[in-house]
Parts: sequence; C-alpha cells; structure tokens
Amino acid sequence: MSESREMRLKRMKLRAQRRGTKEMDLVLGRFALDRLERMDEAALDRFDRLLEESDNDLWDWTTGRRPCPRQWGALIDEIRTHAGLGGRERID
Repeated sequence: MSESREMRLKRMKLRAQRRGTKEMDLVLGRFALDRLERMDEAALDRFDRLLEESDNDLWDWTTGRRPCPRQWGALIDEIRTHAGLGGRERID
C-alpha cells in the first residue's frame, strides 16, 4: 500500500524532530517544519534517505566538523543555511 503525501510528510517531520540528539532534533526538525511542504517528490526522497544517516554523522557534517559526502552536499548546504551555520567541506 502506498503512503499518501500527507502521511509521508507527517512521518518525515516526526523523524526529523525526534532524532535522538537534541541538536539534530532542533536542526532537522526546524528544517522539516519549514521546508518539507514545498519539496517535490525527488527532494522528499533525498531528505528521507538522509534521515537514515546517524545523528553523529549528520551533526559533524552540518557543523563542518567533518567533510560531508558529495551525495549529501546540496542538501546539507540547504540545512546549514536554514540553521544559520557557516561553510563546510565535501568528501570527493
């Protein structure tokens, strides 16, 4: 059975807001609340896959503590900009 867009957005927002670390709850949760409704299906697919990454990796990439893998570069940039964070590096 296919998940409706409404249910998908609700699930993704909940997953973004309840990550397991308060920092990522705030960063991803706010991003999801502000941006998911306007995303097309391809962007939602990308964000849904990003939610599978560990909080430690996501935190390191969004804060620039470690380089971000190229596959997540544009999305992490968007999240960083939304959160008001500075530049970061990519792993090539």
